[in-house]
This record gives sequence, C-alpha cells and structure tokens, in this order.
Amino acid sequence: MYVTISDFIKEWNKEAILTQKILDGLTDDSLKQHVYPEGRTLGRIAWHLTTSIPDYLVHFGFKINGVENSESVPTSAKEIAETFQRVSADAAKVIEQQWTDESLNQIQEAFGRQETNASILIGLIKHIVHHRGQVTVLMRQAGIKPFGVYGPPKEDWIHLGVENPPL
Repeated sequence: MYVTISDFIKEWNKEAILTQKILDGLTDDSLKQHVYPEGRTLGRIAWHLTTSIPDYLVHFGFKINGVENSESVPTSAKEIAETFQRVSADAAKVIEQQWTDESLNQIQEAFGRQETNASILIGLIKHIVHHRGQVTVLMRQAGIKPFGVYGPPKEDWIHLGVENPPL
C-alpha cells in the first residue's frame, strides 16, 4: 500500500521502464499475432495497455489528455512504444500534481467497490503488469525474444551459468 505519492511514482516509473523495454521489442509484423484465431492481436493488447492509462485516471478524477484515435490500433510498433512513453510520463506528472499524500486515503467507488485512492493506483499498476505479461507471451508466439522483466528470458540463463533454467 502506498502511503506517499512519491512511493507510488517510484514504483510506477520502474514498471513503466520495464513495460517500455517490452514495447520497444515489438515489430510491426508482430502486432498481427493473435491470441487465438478470433481473438485480439498483440497490437490491440499493447495499444489497450497504452491508451487505458489516461482513461483509467480520468475515471478517478484526474485531468489528463487521452490518446487521440485510441480506437484505431496503429500498425507501427514504434508508434505504440512512443505513445506509451509519453502517456506513462504524463500519468506520473498528473498524479504528482493533482493528488497529495492525503489523497491516497480518500475512498471512492472503483468498479463497484469502495476503494482507497492508494488501492486504485495499485490497480493501475496491476492492469499494466497483467497486459504486459500477455504481450510477452504473444511476442514468443510471434518469434520474438522478450526483454527479461523480473528475471532473464530463457535464452539468457546460459549467460548466468545455468544450462537448464527453472520453469
């Protein structure tokens, strides 16, 4: 639980860097990778991860600009990565500017439940992490080695002297 905005911003920035590294590894062709034939594409999930940040914050009272043409998934991986970089930096800025440490204890309705603002911010990070995990799996299916988020990808264990990495 966050007790200061500064605590949240530190974690937000760490998670944003990790997400940025994943998104920077996407290719235009990889954006077409489907979860399953009728399912969403990697591009749709990466774009949702990006565009949902300002939408989420607006829902909870922040004044932040949304992403233009957010309904139309770009065909450029670079555009998605650049948009995420801008949106995540904007999010940190508006949260720092518009809420105080005391704001974190305030309660509001969040998806049918009464939640503290601190819990609402935790939910934002969890949402990003959830979709980032989906993106890494789809990257594998698209033939791309993902960046190691909380540890190395399987190909990099050998560099650490581990020939049979744990699952």
